[in-house]
Order: sequence, then structure tokens, then C-alpha cells
Amino acid sequence: MSRTVPLEVRNVRVWDLPIRLFHWLVVVLVATQFLTAEFNAWELHKLSGYCVLALVLFRIVWGFTGTHTARFASFVRGPSAIRAYARGFWSRTAEQAIGHNPMGALSVLGMLLLLLAQTCTGLFAMDRDTGLVSGPLSHLVSEDVSFQFTAIHEFLSGVVQILIALHVLVIAYYAMRKRENLVWPMIVGKKHVAASVEAPAIANYTARALIVAVLAALFVVLIVTRL
Repeated sequence: MSRTVPLEVRNVRVWDLPIRLFHWLVVVLVATQFLTAEFNAWELHKLSGYCVLALVLFRIVWGFTGTHTARFASFVRGPSAIRAYARGFWSRTAEQAIGHNPMGALSVLGMLLLLLAQTCTGLFAMDRDTGLVSGPLSHLVSEDVSFQFTAIHEFLSGVVQILIALHVLVIAYYAMRKRENLVWPMIVGKKHVAASVEAPAIANYTARALIVAVLAALFVVLIVTRL
């Protein structure tokens, strides 16, 4: 009678602190966006929107200057890699991946692009009913164009909600079928992987992250106050 040998695993660091803070701040701020729009708290809605824009700009820059798993080059793959990963998506076996998998990369890029478009259209939007609520850059375009931005802004809000729902469903699917917790590593930064999997080099880029965050925030402040 054969005996199954347990897989040797180790706890490795996969996510740096800036990525984890970005992720959970976006969760809180996007929820704030939906709630403030629902209850007509427009000043808070605009303020949280500026924060989302600054965070998205930070993440884009961090995707080129951050630690290994944060960089787009480490997880963005071509169509062949995505198809290969998709073929095993329904299996019960969890992949021994470090960072985002090829399909997860699509979710990351899609959410970043959506939030960037959502926040930018909000800068030019204007309330079509009263015209009393408007984005800080709405004066730079005509009223008709501002209303078009508003329509796009509202449409993208629905798309963001759909993507969030899909994201949550995939997390639940991984937890129930593959027995892989995707949330906990994004909280603590570490993940259990097979001993054979090479651990990424996660450098301490705290000072660099602070500089990028401050520059992103200053850029948004200059846009909304000087234009």
C-alpha cells in the first residue's frame, strides 16, 4: 500500500506593503464612491474620487518602478500564456504561482483602466438635472460635452461594479474549489508555496513608494486646483 508524501511548503513574501495598502485603500474608496453617489454626498464623492485617481496613478508608476511582483513585466503575459492557464482554471489543483497569474493580470489591468477612465470622466462631468454638481474641470468643456462625460461616467460605474462582482466570485471559487486563500496574502504579504517554487526578491522600497505616492497626489491636486 502506497503512502502519500506531503508536499513540502514554505512561507514566502509575495506582496510588498505599498501594493497591499493600495489594494485595500481602493476597496474602501470605491465603496465610498458608490455610497456617496447613492446618498448625494457629492463633496465627499469628489474627494474620494481624487484619492482613487491618485492611487491609480501611483499603481501605474509602481508597476514599472516597484518590487518584483508589483511590476507589470512580472505578471502580464501574452494570449498563449493566458489560454494555457485558462485550460486548468476549472481543475481542483491550485497553481504554484507567485503574484498574479495570467488571468488575474487581466483583472488588474482592466480595473486600473476602468478606474482611470471613471475618475477622469468624473473630472469633466456635470449633473444633468440641476447643473449644480460638477467636476472641477467641467468648465473647460461645453455643457453638452460635459453631459456626455457624465453619461460615460455613469456607464463605467456599472462596469466597475460588474468587474468587482466577478473578482469576488473568482476569489470565492479559488477558496472553495482550489482551497487557495487569495485574500490573506494580500493582507499579510506572505503565501504558502511549494519549496521548489523560487521566492521573489521583495526589496524594501518604502522611500521610493512614498516619493511616488506624494508625486501622484501632488499631480492630482494641481489638476483639480490649477486647471
